[in-house]
Amino acid sequence: MRQKVTAVVALGLLLTTVGCDTQARREMAAEKKTTEQGPPPPAEVARSCTVRGHAPKIGIVPINLQALFFNQINTGARTVARKAGVKTQIVNGNDDSATQANAIDDLVANHYDAIIVDAVDTEGIKPAIRRAKAAGVPVVAVDATVDDPAVSTQVGVGNAEGGRRIGEALLKTAGNRGGIGVVGALNSTIQNERQKGFTSTVTAKGMKIQNVVDGRNIQENAQTAAENLLTRDPGLKYAYATGEPALIGLAAAVVSQHRTKDLKVVGWDLSSQAVDGLRAGWITGVLQQNTFRFGYEAMNSAIDLACGRTTRRQVPVPTQLVTPDNVKNYLYYLEK
Repeated sequence: MRQKVTAVVALGLLLTTVGCDTQARREMAAEKKTTEQGPPPPAEVARSCTVRGHAPKIGIVPINLQALFFNQINTGARTVARKAGVKTQIVNGNDDSATQANAIDDLVANHYDAIIVDAVDTEGIKPAIRRAKAAGVPVVAVDATVDDPAVSTQVGVGNAEGGRRIGEALLKTAGNRGGIGVVGALNSTIQNERQKGFTSTVTAKGMKIQNVVDGRNIQENAQTAAENLLTRDPGLKYAYATGEPALIGLAAAVVSQHRTKDLKVVGWDLSSQAVDGLRAGWITGVLQQNTFRFGYEAMNSAIDLACGRTTRRQVPVPTQLVTPDNVKNYLYYLEK
């Protein structure tokens, strides 16, 4: 009888294991399919034209080529350009406003027909954009908001509003109580807006900003800053990262200091490190911008402008709140 009972128990364990393995394989297959399908394609592609006897030439000046975020904008823009038969050139801004300004001047000098720029410094880039307009080259600002009449079209999200949205998500997790550490990028206009929107939201409900450290929008700097933040405050319960490099650096610091059990994190922009944290549950929310759509909309506007057509002054792009429960639906953001 004892042998029969043992056999039955063993069979039950085997069936349970097989069932778990089958479910795991199904989930992995579903996630793989989601990733391989990639982002939704552009809903529309601007009609191209001939400018001075050739297809339009569009210059693209991102903040840098390190972050997945900027590479996905480039991918989206090039997808539309390829479908429209438009020529493009990407010039790395290298996290430097002067480098971006020089890139714009060079593209104008080389007779590009429109320029897309994601500005490091939204004030510092204005003179170069004005020079481009004076030379007859329209400029589309993407992501970073450049408030200047010389900008023909602005494509992006409300960064302060996004900060408020992720702040509200953290308030629900924290029950409106606790201290927060912030890993920001104080040289970035965009991320300062996100920080202000977040801070005003959480402090209005009683939470406190304990410390703010500057990752300078560079992954290695952000990790060092985050390590210092966590070392300085071993009792910290919550942390917020204002951009992709900041969140990657913060995630690395949390893991290296074994803080995944007692610290909850929110931030901006998916990466493999952010997805790992979401799956483990210690990252509770990531505000994801539709990076590919940034590129689609910016390139469509640039083509229309190069061809002499009227464009919308403002082109809003929605954000998506990614949580441990829905992260599997957004894995295509891990692809360039």
